[in-house]
Amino acid sequence: MGERASKHKIQALLAATDFDLAALLALPPGATVNQLIGGLCATDERVKWRAVTALGQVVAGMADAEMEDARIVMRRFMWMLNDESGGIGWGVPEAMAEILASHQGLAEEYANILVSFLRPDGFYLEYAPLQQGLLWGIGRFAAVRPDLLHKFKATAFLSPYLESPDGAVRGLAARALGLLGARATSAAIVGLRGDATPVRLFNDGQLTMVTTGQLAAEAAGRLAPQKLSSP
Repeated sequence: MGERASKHKIQALLAATDFDLAALLALPPGATVNQLIGGLCATDERVKWRAVTALGQVVAGMADAEMEDARIVMRRFMWMLNDESGGIGWGVPEAMAEILASHQGLAEEYANILVSFLRPDGFYLEYAPLQQGLLWGIGRFAAVRPDLLHKFKATAFLSPYLESPDGAVRGLAARALGLLGARATSAAIVGLRGDATPVRLFNDGQLTMVTTGQLAAEAAGRLAPQKLSSP
């Protein structure tokens, strides 16, 4: 299949009514990655999240075959989030986190980099929409490999985001902290339960509209001390 035909096929798969991930994964990964990265900045949210999901699987497969090929993709993402790249890096934090959630070896190598994007003394992301993507990614990673996030003290760097002026950032930070079991942040999270800011949440392959307050309430429930059941 020629490059142009491959490009059109991948674009059609990403935009199809019924998303066929297996068909994407059957294509040569080298050509697929470039088109999927292009899909991260799609205006259609379905296409963007399908690209995120597919990149997780494609790059994990590349890592299994040849780790250095996957590292090249990860370094490309890091460059895309660098001010010097001249771009914004739409969807990149989400894609990085999905890849790390999908591959243990890459997670061990790059978890510290993902956490560094939270840190004012690291590769801090100042733009609120990028922070939203990063915090979604931290939550995605936390659901699978919380030990690596604890290793790099992610909870300490997440906590300030509960006071962000951006409501979606607050909600996604609460969600991530709940998944990480950060009980020291319980009071601050409980205080967000009345926050009506709308948040578009991608979870388990579905896009839903929730509120920051709902995310906070769910996180608070995770952090509440478990009551012993009566004998």
